[in-house]
Amino acid sequence: APTTQVPLCGLLAAVAAVVAVAEGGRALPQLSDDIPFRVNWPGTEFSLPTTGVLYKEDNYIIMTTVDKEKYKCILPLIASGNEEEEKDYKGPTPGELLEPLFKQSSCSYRIESYWTYEVCHGKHIRQYHEEKETGQKINIQEYYLGTMMIKNPLSEPDQDEKENPKESAKEIPTKNIEGQMTPYYPVEMGNGTPCSLRQNLPRSSTMMYICHPEAKHEILSVAEVTTCEYEVVILTPLLCNHPKYRFRASPVNDIFCQSLPGSPLKPHNLEQLEKQQEIMKTPFRRVKEEEMHSTKEEKFSSIHKPVAVGSHQLLTVGTTHISKLTDDQLIKEFLSGSYCFHGGVGWWKYEFCYGKYVHQYHEDKESGKTSVVVGTWSKEEHIEWSRKNAARTYYLREDGTQTVRMVSHFYGNGDVCDLTDKPRQVTVKLKCKESDSPHAVTIYMLEPHSCQYILGVESPVICKILDTADEYGLLSVPS
Repeated sequence: APTTQVPLCGLLAAVAAVVAVAEGGRALPQLSDDIPFRVNWPGTEFSLPTTGVLYKEDNYIIMTTVDKEKYKCILPLIASGNEEEEKDYKGPTPGELLEPLFKQSSCSYRIESYWTYEVCHGKHIRQYHEEKETGQKINIQEYYLGTMMIKNPLSEPDQDEKENPKESAKEIPTKNIEGQMTPYYPVEMGNGTPCSLRQNLPRSSTMMYICHPEAKHEILSVAEVTTCEYEVVILTPLLCNHPKYRFRASPVNDIFCQSLPGSPLKPHNLEQLEKQQEIMKTPFRRVKEEEMHSTKEEKFSSIHKPVAVGSHQLLTVGTTHISKLTDDQLIKEFLSGSYCFHGGVGWWKYEFCYGKYVHQYHEDKESGKTSVVVGTWSKEEHIEWSRKNAARTYYLREDGTQTVRMVSHFYGNGDVCDLTDKPRQVTVKLKCKESDSPHAVTIYMLEPHSCQYILGVESPVICKILDTADEYGLLSVPS
């Protein structure tokens, strides 16, 4: 049995080294962040679990802290219980399993803030928005994000897989969904609506079918990974009959560290750290004026609204909220332009500072940040614009009174557009959107005409100030 003494801070490195030679030296898959671990401190009177991940008494290392405290840490044997089943599988290929979905001409839909996505399996993916105005016909704005160019897209790769055993051994692509690398079956769709931002090249999409036993072919997510190229994740039970695509839970793997004679149950420094963390978990409090400046850089944190599928939560959709400001302070900061909304999904993200500007940006680890000024604020230009356009729209309450439904603001004089040789401009549409999180925000960008944009901004923050809009749609702090 391994009895190497290792400092506690090197635990994960030691785990990787030991697990790699566990089970009589048989090499196991390399550890990665996709396999979660948790260290437990059970004391000396302890029985190893008999279900779940396998443990062996002789698969341990001796850990030593800087204070010379010693622990015997028993490691789990991380191996796939499905390896044999996967190797012996002789059933239908993933393409054959999905064939009924493609033959029955079914379509799946996902409704988002502005766009609706329609996936007709094996045919096309369409993104559209319907405007229903009273007394007017329905206007439909639509783009095809990809169409199927060959009659049966599933037959060719599957045939190769059956005829050539080496093909079937090739690595199955995976996608990180809720922290778990999930295998998927890709189906490419091209020949979509031409994209003006890419020299009129057609839009294209990769349909990523993943196994979920309780799904009904739902569209889990649509993301624009680069300009006019999309990834669409679809949940289907049809793939679950193939062991390599099967839905798996991602359990946390426990490491049990038992204290050796003369050492405390848990390392002293760790006890101190945990006490400090408990003290830091203080409840909300009003931020003092002198603290406001120092907290501005710390405003953003991520909350997640789970997308539930059956009884499982597979993906989280991030929004932004502020943890340190009260509602009144937030409204004042937003209207002064010192608190900006950030959002967007996919390649481009957006920054909106009320009464200042709208920026579109992309951050890359290698090339840094690419930023485009979509529009800048001029009160005079907006007032001129509002004389020809509706700055406020209303809806009728049940009691017969009117309330503001949306305000629209014009931001012109952005960066010059290559396609039009004119400055970019954007109409910002501010809408009320109730949410479990009072500071959540949803932002989406549309481009009805080249370099003329619509930015939709929806948040509970806006609900509180919409009714203050004047004839030009300008907002103020509620009295």
